[in-house]
Amino acid sequence: MRRLSNCIYLIILFQLFVLFDVNAQKNKNQLEKEKSSIQNQIKETQQILAQTSNKKKASIGQLNAIKKQIESQTKLIKAYSTELKFLDSKIDEDESVINALQNDLDNLKREYASMVYSLYKSSSEFNRLSFLFASRSLTQFYMRFKYLEQYASARKNQVKLITEIKNEIGEEKATLENAKIEKKNLLAQQLQEKESLDKMKRDQDKVFANLRNEENRLSKDLSKKKSEILKLENLISKLLKEEIKNTASANEKSTEVKVDVKNVSSSFEQSKSHLSWPVSSGFISEKFGTHPHPVLKRVKMPNDGVNIQTKKDEQVRAVFNGVVKKIAIVPGEFKYVVIVQHGSYFTVYAKLKKVNVKMGHQIARNDVIGEVNTDVDGVSELQFQVWKNTQKLDPELWLAKR
Repeated sequence: MRRLSNCIYLIILFQLFVLFDVNAQKNKNQLEKEKSSIQNQIKETQQILAQTSNKKKASIGQLNAIKKQIESQTKLIKAYSTELKFLDSKIDEDESVINALQNDLDNLKREYASMVYSLYKSSSEFNRLSFLFASRSLTQFYMRFKYLEQYASARKNQVKLITEIKNEIGEEKATLENAKIEKKNLLAQQLQEKESLDKMKRDQDKVFANLRNEENRLSKDLSKKKSEILKLENLISKLLKEEIKNTASANEKSTEVKVDVKNVSSSFEQSKSHLSWPVSSGFISEKFGTHPHPVLKRVKMPNDGVNIQTKKDEQVRAVFNGVVKKIAIVPGEFKYVVIVQHGSYFTVYAKLKKVNVKMGHQIARNDVIGEVNTDVDGVSELQFQVWKNTQKLDPELWLAKR
């Protein structure tokens, strides 16, 4: 009964260990993917930052790129911390398994020693043949034969179990040592990443200080930017009102137009949070809505969409199938502006230096619309907006997660 209990315990222990190991591997793979994604973001942002850093003058774009780097670097360090916690848990689990297996091994050895001793005592009094032939009946002879057979089988199983557990302990110890080595390497990498983070923060402070010394220039730039934002907003609003009016007029004459607008709008709505990004690289440098200026105190900045800082000469692509409704030039930082209709929805692509489409063109998702402009500070940035009729929407809620 004792040996049976040990076997059942070992089976349960093994099953729990296998289950933990499978889940642990999933968690580890997920962490590796997360780390790889963050490292790619840091590398991409570094390339974008390098283009703005070529200019001697500090810029908001440079500050935004460093801020994004710090954000990504912080996430990376957090990922390392999570992985280290996971490894600590794995090491504790390995040590618990080794201790449990060692206890079972000690118990099995004691049982085996007792078994051998009992056999020795019985062998000193009579041999197996004497034991069998001293039987009083054929039934007793058979029972004694089965007893000796089971006794021999039990000894063999005991030896097998001891050997298996010894091997298991050896494997677990090797796994434990590998986990400890991996933890040591991770700690060294985490320390290196923390040093990189400290340097980024020093760079951020330096750029911020330089920009604070240029508050007059920044205030003038902001006033000019607000004027250009108003011009772009008026341009879009005017176009959308005209389009709504034209669509309503067309609906009265043809039910086909009404059905088509409804179908396209529904298809666009279903793509919420899954729209393609308009550029293949970059990060959101300025969010939707009104928010504080990154340098100027008590100054609020409006944004009808999101700004996506990217690489120089980056191609700008359509986020969804649609029709090019407007191509315009807004003097100042917005340059070329392209507006694409998707039923009742519209997407706006501004700050283009070059346009590859024409008015009335049917375009598909990921078709090239144009090329992003790079300003005098070396900042390459796209202004991207999403509207439903005359309602401004937060584009970040519509774009796929990166």
